[in-house]
This record gives sequence, structure tokens and C-alpha cells, in this order.
Amino acid sequence: MAAVGVASAEQYNYDIVRKFTIMALVWGAVGMLAGVYVASELAWPFLNFDVAYITFGRLRPVHTSAVIFGFGGSALFATSYYVVQRTCQTRLFSDGMASFTFWGWQAIIVLAAISYMLGYSQSREYAEMEWPIDILIEIVWVAYLIVFVATIMKRRQPHIYVANWFYLSFILATALLHTFNNLAVPVSLFSMKSYSLFAGTQDAMTQWWYGHNAVGFFLTAAFLGMMYYFVPKQAGRPIYSYRLSIVHFWALSFLYMWVGAHHLHWTALPDWTSTLAATFSIMLLLPSWGGMINGIMTLSGAWDKLRTDPIMRFMIVALSFYGMSTFEGPMMSLKDVNALSHYTDWTVGHVHSGALGWVAMITFGSLYHLIPKLWDTRMYSEKLIGIHFWLATIGVLLYITAMWISGIMQGLMWRAFDDFGNLQYSFVESVAAMHPFYAMRAIGGMFFLTGMLLMIFNAFMTISRANRNVSVAVLNPARAAAA
Repeated sequence: MAAVGVASAEQYNYDIVRKFTIMALVWGAVGMLAGVYVASELAWPFLNFDVAYITFGRLRPVHTSAVIFGFGGSALFATSYYVVQRTCQTRLFSDGMASFTFWGWQAIIVLAAISYMLGYSQSREYAEMEWPIDILIEIVWVAYLIVFVATIMKRRQPHIYVANWFYLSFILATALLHTFNNLAVPVSLFSMKSYSLFAGTQDAMTQWWYGHNAVGFFLTAAFLGMMYYFVPKQAGRPIYSYRLSIVHFWALSFLYMWVGAHHLHWTALPDWTSTLAATFSIMLLLPSWGGMINGIMTLSGAWDKLRTDPIMRFMIVALSFYGMSTFEGPMMSLKDVNALSHYTDWTVGHVHSGALGWVAMITFGSLYHLIPKLWDTRMYSEKLIGIHFWLATIGVLLYITAMWISGIMQGLMWRAFDDFGNLQYSFVESVAAMHPFYAMRAIGGMFFLTGMLLMIFNAFMTISRANRNVSVAVLNPARAAAA
């Protein structure tokens, strides 16, 4: 076993993949804990202590940054570095640059969390980090792009597997989005404060161009790269249709860039702009469902795995949520639906059906597949993986059901009129009506966080056992050979 590990270590850089994998688990727990706490603050106001650092306004961006960029980002670094090496049959272009991306990315997440809790923020929905951190993100991301592209260029396999197409599109698109959305002028060289180059409607348009494409490329295309490698590997079958995967890639890449303005219906944005965005949103349904079908149908002839393999369950449920979210999104972009749903908790439910149901579930499945291979052992407990699956599934369903009910109720109460043409309900009455669903949302988050903690325990025990086996192999080679 030790010989196998040494040979693999010489051929591929697994050390960087291990580091990012561990930090994905750590940031997952931190980010989800912050999310549960801020959800609980809304459900039970007594948790809003008179401490500025843990108020909702400061902890909420800590939650989003930790789960999206800490958990999701670290998982993407880990899986993309693993997949590009395995499918190109070559080692990463530069171990030093890869290591720089690890330490740089972790520093970014820590600095962002500290700055949010201290009250430093641009106060923009999707560009909240201050300008020095934005520059550090740019530097780390360029290094990531160089490592990934240069590794592909020195591949030994002439074919570029489709998962790498999705990973590369996410890296390029994120660089483009981050650069233009964060164009700002600092007040002074030594001030954290800065002013965006955009203002008013142009600022809103830029933010949603960034915001929806962050969803489209960072949280969709990137994790589809994960799906296109790990679903076939876990199923032990080739992808259902390679041709469909190529159509999926190009259609998704072209259409997503145009849809951000559907968040700005009924605003100062020109009507034709948001209508165009809604049109492209409807068109997105086709490639999105093509990708979902491609992933699920990969299991053709091996459906029995769903009864016996909890990792496969994570992946198939993730694809199901991907299909559901990419149906709900285009539907909510329609102006008549948007008039009811926007600014309500329905949007929050939609976001989390994608974030928890698709992104987190496919990440859990992929990391459960990856961890035993990285440490050359078996998972400590397959039973715990199964328990995690049910905790996560129940948590997602509680969360999104609560937000759907709350959101639709909000929309209906806000637009209700009495016989005299006055608003039937005050805003405070709508807030009071939402309370049981906010409690339900917080409980759903607790289920999901508990599953995350179980995964960390399972991974810790797996890694500990692997390290003990390596120690035995080094100290007692004869005993290791007999084992």
C-alpha cells in the first residue's frame, strides 16, 4: 500500500488536493454554522445580542462568503486540480503556484470574514469585500488560471475531457466578472473605503450581471465539471452522451451571460433589457435539463446502486435539485411571476434549493468519492454517509418548503387590498405571519449542519486510520506487507 502511495505522489500532486479538501470541510462547517445562527436570529429575536460583531448584517456576508468561496471554492480547487491531473495524465504545471493558490485563497476567506465582522463592506449585494482583498483575489485567481491552463497544455492525453471544459469556463468567467464588477477608486492609499465606478441603474445592472453569472459559472458550470467526472466514476459507467455534454457546455456558456437583468424587472432598468434577460432565461431551461438528463441517465443499467451506494444517492439527488432549480429560475424570471416572488423569501428558497440541493449535495458526493482515493484507504463508516444523506435531504426539504410558503404568503399579503382600496395588511403583520416558517427554516439548517459535522467526523477518522497505516508500513514493513 505504501508503494502505491509513493508512486502516485511522484506522478501527481495530491498534496494540494488534500489540503483544499480538508479546508472545504472546515469552511463548510464554519459557513453553515454562521448560516444557522443568522437564520435563528430571524426566528428567535432574543439571539440578537448587543454585540456588533455578530449582528445579522455582519454575520450574513460571513455566511455567504464562507459557504460559497470557502466551502464551494476550496472544493472546486481540490476537484479541479485532481480531475485535470487524472484526465490529462500529467502533474500540475507548478507545485509552487498551486501552493500559492491554496494559502492565498485561505487568507482571502479569513480576511473577508474578519473585515465583515469589523464592519468593513462596500455595501453592495454581490461585491462586498473591500478593494485590497479584491486585488488579492485577482492575483490568486490569475495564478489558478495559469496552473490549470498550463497543465492542460502539457497533457499526455490528446483529448481534453469535458469536465475540464466546464472548469476552465468557470475560471475564465469568474476572472472576467470579478474584474469588472469590482472596478473601484479607493478614497486613499491607506483607506479601506472605496467608491464604485458605477452608480444608479448602471451599478444595479453590473451587480446582477456579476451576481447571476457568479451563480451561472461559479455555482453551476464549475460544479457541472465536478458532476461530469465523479458521477461516471462512482457509477462505474461512461457518461450517457458525450455529444450532449458538448451541446450542454456551449449552450450554457453562451446563454448565461445574458440573463442577470431578469432580477431587475419593475425597476429603472429599460423594459427591453429585462425582457431580453427573461427570454434568455427561458432558453436556459433546455441546456440545463439536457445536462441533468445526461447525468441521471449515466446510471442506466446500474440503478440498483441507489439502493446500496449512499454516495450515488447524493449525486442523483443533487442532479434532481439541479433540474428543479433550473426550472424554477426561468419561471421566476417571467414578469408576472416575478411581480409576486421578487423581494420575498421565495427567492431565498430558490437560491438554497440550488445551493444546498445541487451545489452542496454534489460536493458531498464528490468528496466522499475523493477522500478514500487521496488517502489510499476506505471511508471509516459507510453507514455515517447514509445518515448524512438523510440529514442533508431532510434539511434541504424543510428549508425550501418553509421559504416557498413564507415567500408566496409575503407576496400575497403585500399586494392584498381591502374593499376600500387600502392595503389589507401592514408590513408588521406579514412579518408576524412568517415567524413559524423562519423557525422551520432554522431547524432545516440545523439538520444540514449536523450532516456536515458528521461528514467531518467521518473524514477525520478515515484520514487518521490512513495515517496509522502509513506509520505501520514505515516502522514495520513486514507487518504491512502481510496486511
